Amino acid sequence: MPVLPDLTDTVRFDDAGLVPVVIQDWSTGEVLTLAYANDEALRLTRETGELHLWSRSRNELWHKGATSGNVQKVRALRIDCDQDAVLALVEPAGPACHTGARTCFHPAGAPEGPAADDWAPEGEGVGALLAPHEVLPDLVRVLADRRVNAPEGSYTAQLLNDRAFAGAKVEEEAEEVFRAAREETDDRVDNEAADVLYHLLALLQGRDRTLDDVLEVLRQRRA
Repeated sequence: MPVLPDLTDTVRFDDAGLVPVVIQDWSTGEVLTLAYANDEALRLTRETGELHLWSRSRNELWHKGATSGNVQKVRALRIDCDQDAVLALVEPAGPACHTGARTCFHPAGAPEGPAADDWAPEGEGVGALLAPHEVLPDLVRVLADRRVNAPEGSYTAQLLNDRAFAGAKVEEEAEEVFRAAREETDDRVDNEAADVLYHLLALLQGRDRTLDDVLEVLRQRRA
Protein backbone atom coordinates (compact mmCIF):
# COMPACT_ATOMS: atom_id res chain seq x y z
CA MET A 1 0.00 0.00 0.00
CA PRO A 2 1.46 3.41 -0.92
CA VAL A 3 2.18 5.87 1.85
CA LEU A 4 -0.46 8.58 1.60
CA PRO A 5 0.14 12.13 2.83
CA ASP A 6 -1.61 13.43 5.93
CA LEU A 7 -3.70 16.29 4.59
CA THR A 8 -5.88 16.93 7.63
CA ASP A 9 -3.78 19.87 8.84
CA THR A 10 -3.22 21.24 5.33
CA VAL A 11 -6.65 21.18 3.70
CA ARG A 12 -8.85 24.26 3.97
CA PHE A 13 -12.23 22.80 4.85
CA ASP A 14 -15.39 24.79 4.14
CA ASP A 15 -17.78 26.04 6.83
CA ALA A 16 -19.39 22.60 7.00
CA GLY A 17 -16.00 20.97 7.60
CA LEU A 18 -15.89 19.43 4.13
CA VAL A 19 -13.56 19.50 1.14
CA PRO A 20 -14.45 18.46 -2.43
CA VAL A 21 -12.66 15.34 -3.67
CA VAL A 22 -12.17 14.72 -7.39
CA ILE A 23 -11.83 10.96 -7.91
CA GLN A 24 -9.73 9.93 -10.90
CA ASP A 25 -8.80 6.52 -12.29
CA TRP A 26 -5.13 5.89 -11.54
CA SER A 27 -4.55 3.93 -14.74
CA THR A 28 -6.58 5.80 -17.34
CA GLY A 29 -6.83 9.34 -16.00
CA GLU A 30 -10.61 9.27 -16.43
CA VAL A 31 -12.59 11.27 -13.87
CA LEU A 32 -14.92 8.89 -12.03
CA THR A 33 -16.89 11.12 -9.68
CA LEU A 34 -16.89 14.16 -7.41
CA ALA A 35 -17.56 13.71 -3.70
CA TYR A 36 -16.71 15.29 -0.35
CA ALA A 37 -14.61 14.37 2.66
CA ASN A 38 -14.15 15.63 6.19
CA ASP A 39 -11.06 15.24 8.36
CA GLU A 40 -12.17 11.82 9.62
CA ALA A 41 -12.71 10.52 6.07
CA LEU A 42 -9.24 11.71 5.06
CA ARG A 43 -7.74 10.04 8.13
CA LEU A 44 -9.46 6.71 7.41
CA THR A 45 -8.45 6.90 3.75
CA ARG A 46 -4.83 7.34 4.78
CA GLU A 47 -4.95 4.55 7.38
CA THR A 48 -6.76 1.94 5.27
CA GLY A 49 -5.61 2.82 1.76
CA GLU A 50 -9.24 2.71 0.59
CA LEU A 51 -11.31 5.76 -0.21
CA HIS A 52 -13.51 7.10 2.58
CA LEU A 53 -15.82 10.06 2.04
CA TRP A 54 -18.59 12.01 3.72
CA SER A 55 -22.11 11.49 2.41
CA ARG A 56 -23.93 14.82 2.49
CA SER A 57 -27.28 13.16 1.72
CA ARG A 58 -26.97 10.61 4.56
CA ASN A 59 -24.90 12.88 6.81
CA GLU A 60 -22.47 10.09 7.65
CA LEU A 61 -19.05 8.66 6.85
CA TRP A 62 -18.99 6.60 3.68
CA HIS A 63 -16.53 3.81 2.89
CA LYS A 64 -16.76 3.73 -0.90
CA GLY A 65 -17.75 0.21 -2.01
CA ALA A 66 -18.42 -1.13 1.49
CA THR A 67 -21.88 -2.30 0.37
CA SER A 68 -21.38 -2.91 -3.36
CA GLY A 69 -17.87 -4.33 -3.16
CA ASN A 70 -16.67 -1.69 -5.61
CA VAL A 71 -13.99 -0.34 -3.30
CA GLN A 72 -11.43 2.13 -4.54
CA LYS A 73 -7.82 1.62 -3.52
CA VAL A 74 -6.08 4.97 -3.27
CA ARG A 75 -2.74 5.21 -5.02
CA ALA A 76 -2.16 8.92 -4.43
CA LEU A 77 -3.70 11.97 -2.80
CA ARG A 78 -2.98 15.46 -4.09
CA ILE A 79 -4.10 18.90 -2.98
CA ASP A 80 -4.68 21.88 -5.22
CA CYS A 81 -2.79 25.17 -5.10
CA ASP A 82 -5.46 26.86 -2.94
CA GLN A 83 -5.55 23.88 -0.59
CA ASP A 84 -9.34 23.70 -0.81
CA ALA A 85 -9.76 20.66 -3.08
CA VAL A 86 -8.33 17.13 -3.09
CA LEU A 87 -7.55 14.79 -5.98
CA ALA A 88 -7.75 11.07 -5.21
CA LEU A 89 -6.11 8.76 -7.76
CA VAL A 90 -7.72 5.36 -7.30
CA GLU A 91 -7.81 1.81 -8.59
CA PRO A 92 -11.54 1.02 -8.80
CA ALA A 93 -12.68 -2.55 -8.16
CA GLY A 94 -15.83 -1.96 -10.20
CA PRO A 95 -18.21 0.75 -11.40
CA ALA A 96 -17.83 4.09 -9.66
CA CYS A 97 -21.42 5.23 -10.16
CA HIS A 98 -24.39 4.04 -8.08
CA THR A 99 -26.21 3.37 -11.37
CA GLY A 100 -23.66 0.71 -12.29
CA ALA A 101 -21.91 2.87 -14.86
CA ARG A 102 -18.14 3.06 -14.89
CA THR A 103 -18.14 6.81 -14.21
CA CYS A 104 -20.67 9.26 -12.83
CA PHE A 105 -19.94 11.72 -15.65
CA HIS A 106 -22.28 10.49 -18.39
CA PRO A 107 -22.72 12.29 -21.70
CA ALA A 108 -25.84 14.46 -21.83
CA GLY A 109 -28.88 12.32 -22.60
CA ALA A 110 -27.18 9.02 -21.76
CA PRO A 111 -29.32 6.36 -20.04
CA GLU A 112 -28.61 5.34 -16.47
CA GLY A 113 -26.64 2.22 -15.70
CA PRO A 114 -23.84 0.43 -17.58
CA ALA A 115 -25.45 1.35 -20.93
CA ALA A 116 -24.24 4.90 -20.34
CA ASP A 117 -20.67 3.74 -20.94
CA ASP A 118 -21.35 2.90 -24.59
CA TRP A 119 -24.11 5.35 -25.36
CA ALA A 120 -23.96 7.77 -28.28
CA PRO A 121 -26.56 9.96 -30.03
CA GLU A 122 -28.31 8.35 -32.97
CA GLY A 123 -26.13 8.43 -36.06
CA GLU A 124 -22.90 8.88 -34.10
CA GLY A 125 -20.40 6.34 -32.86
CA VAL A 126 -19.18 6.17 -29.28
CA GLY A 127 -15.87 7.59 -30.48
CA ALA A 128 -17.55 10.94 -31.11
CA LEU A 129 -17.98 11.31 -27.34
CA LEU A 130 -14.44 10.36 -26.34
CA ALA A 131 -11.78 12.85 -25.36
CA PRO A 132 -8.31 12.00 -26.71
CA HIS A 133 -7.07 10.62 -23.39
CA GLU A 134 -10.09 8.28 -23.24
CA VAL A 135 -9.45 6.59 -26.59
CA LEU A 136 -6.81 4.04 -25.56
CA PRO A 137 -8.56 3.00 -22.31
CA ASP A 138 -11.77 2.53 -24.30
CA LEU A 139 -9.96 0.40 -26.88
CA VAL A 140 -8.44 -1.74 -24.13
CA ARG A 141 -11.91 -2.37 -22.70
CA VAL A 142 -13.25 -3.30 -26.15
CA LEU A 143 -10.38 -5.78 -26.66
CA ALA A 144 -10.99 -7.34 -23.25
CA ASP A 145 -14.66 -7.77 -24.12
CA ARG A 146 -13.85 -9.29 -27.52
CA ARG A 147 -11.71 -11.90 -25.83
CA VAL A 148 -14.71 -13.05 -23.81
CA ASN A 149 -17.55 -12.28 -26.21
CA ALA A 150 -16.05 -12.67 -29.67
CA PRO A 151 -18.47 -12.31 -32.62
CA GLU A 152 -18.13 -15.08 -35.18
CA GLY A 153 -15.54 -14.21 -37.81
CA SER A 154 -14.12 -11.36 -35.72
CA TYR A 155 -10.70 -10.19 -36.92
CA THR A 156 -9.96 -8.87 -33.44
CA ALA A 157 -10.78 -12.25 -31.91
CA GLN A 158 -8.35 -13.89 -34.34
CA LEU A 159 -5.61 -11.52 -33.20
CA LEU A 160 -6.38 -12.23 -29.55
CA ASN A 161 -6.31 -15.99 -29.98
CA ASP A 162 -3.35 -16.39 -32.34
CA ARG A 163 -0.12 -14.95 -30.94
CA ALA A 164 1.90 -15.69 -34.05
CA PHE A 165 -0.68 -13.94 -36.25
CA ALA A 166 -0.81 -10.94 -33.91
CA GLY A 167 2.98 -10.68 -33.86
CA ALA A 168 3.17 -10.85 -37.64
CA LYS A 169 0.58 -8.09 -37.95
CA VAL A 170 2.47 -5.83 -35.54
CA GLU A 171 5.62 -6.37 -37.61
CA GLU A 172 3.72 -5.68 -40.83
CA GLU A 173 2.09 -2.50 -39.51
CA ALA A 174 5.39 -1.22 -38.09
CA GLU A 175 6.94 -1.60 -41.54
CA GLU A 176 4.05 0.38 -43.02
CA VAL A 177 4.64 3.20 -40.53
CA PHE A 178 8.28 3.28 -41.54
CA ARG A 179 7.37 3.42 -45.21
CA ALA A 180 4.75 6.13 -44.65
CA ALA A 181 7.18 8.24 -42.64
CA ARG A 182 9.75 7.93 -45.40
CA GLU A 183 7.64 8.67 -48.45
CA GLU A 184 3.95 9.35 -47.72
CA THR A 185 1.75 12.11 -46.29
CA ASP A 186 1.38 13.04 -42.62
CA ASP A 187 -2.16 11.70 -42.70
CA ARG A 188 -0.86 8.30 -43.80
CA VAL A 189 1.68 8.34 -40.96
CA ASP A 190 -1.13 9.02 -38.49
CA ASN A 191 -3.29 6.20 -39.85
CA GLU A 192 -0.48 3.65 -39.97
CA ALA A 193 0.61 4.57 -36.44
CA ALA A 194 -2.99 4.02 -35.27
CA ASP A 195 -2.90 0.57 -36.89
CA VAL A 196 0.27 -0.26 -34.96
CA LEU A 197 -1.28 0.79 -31.65
CA TYR A 198 -4.41 -1.27 -32.28
CA HIS A 199 -2.49 -4.42 -33.23
CA LEU A 200 0.03 -3.97 -30.41
CA LEU A 201 -2.73 -3.64 -27.82
CA ALA A 202 -4.40 -6.76 -29.24
CA LEU A 203 -1.11 -8.64 -29.00
CA LEU A 204 -0.72 -7.56 -25.36
CA GLN A 205 -4.28 -8.59 -24.52
CA GLY A 206 -3.68 -11.97 -26.11
CA ARG A 207 -0.68 -12.43 -23.83
CA ASP A 208 -2.71 -11.43 -20.74
CA ARG A 209 -0.78 -8.18 -20.60
CA THR A 210 -2.30 -4.73 -20.56
CA LEU A 211 -1.44 -1.18 -21.48
CA ASP A 212 -0.98 -0.56 -17.75
CA ASP A 213 1.87 -3.09 -17.66
CA VAL A 214 3.69 -1.25 -20.43
CA LEU A 215 3.07 2.19 -18.91
CA GLU A 216 4.38 0.95 -15.57
CA VAL A 217 7.69 0.07 -17.26
CA LEU A 218 7.89 3.58 -18.72
CA ARG A 219 6.96 5.09 -15.34
CA GLN A 220 9.77 3.21 -13.64
CA ARG A 221 12.21 4.26 -16.34
CA ARG A 222 11.19 7.88 -15.81
CA ALA A 223 12.07 7.50 -12.14
